[in-house]
Amino acid sequence: YCVEFKTESLSHHCALENRPHARWMQYLREGHTVCVACQPPAMNADTHRCSGDGRNADGGKILHWEAVGNSQCQGTWRKIRQLQYCSCPLVHSFIFT
Repeated sequence: YCVEFKTESLSHHCALENRPHARWMQYLREGHTVCVACQPPAMNADTHRCSGDGRNADGGKILHWEAVGNSQCQGTWRKIRQLQYCSCPLVHSFIFT
């Protein structure tokens, strides 16, 4: 499944990232919608859910996130909705880890 979030805030460290495998962090912007896919191995085999997917966060609750590979690239987002498939542009599509 896929979860859409609206990015509320992010640290300036995301824009400073320039390592080739982590340049995607430069594309993160406040106010943008991002899609995060829940797939194995991040998906719990028993519950079929990913940790941090905002399952009980409907109603505008602010959730925290952190980028893999750069713990200083972090911020907050609000869950918009859960979908079966992600529909965001590739540069705004991520996976739970």
